[in-house]
Amino acid sequence: MIHVVAIITAKPGMRENILKEFRLNMPNVHAEKGCIEYVPVVDAEGIGPFQTKFGPDTFVVVEKWESAETLAAHAAAPHMAAYGAKVRDWIGTRSVHVLRPA
Repeated sequence: MIHVVAIITAKPGMRENILKEFRLNMPNVHAEKGCIEYVPVVDAEGIGPFQTKFGPDTFVVVEKWESAETLAAHAAAPHMAAYGAKVRDWIGTRSVHVLRPA
């Protein structure tokens, strides 16, 4: 199994625009072969002082894929290119971490 943690920081005030497009694309991703989990998450509130928050412009995408091959197919999917084109100008920074079980 392959795990992906993608940290997306929007340009100020643009996070909800990106999340709207992300949610519209989610059914396409969930239908892909090998997709186990694909969900956006934001900071939880009221957790306590041990929490390090990402902040109001950032969200994290938590993904699980059956294999590196299914992740590669996802990255090359036409609906991902279309999504990327829609949100490109709203993104400030992005880092993608691809992980395997230890």
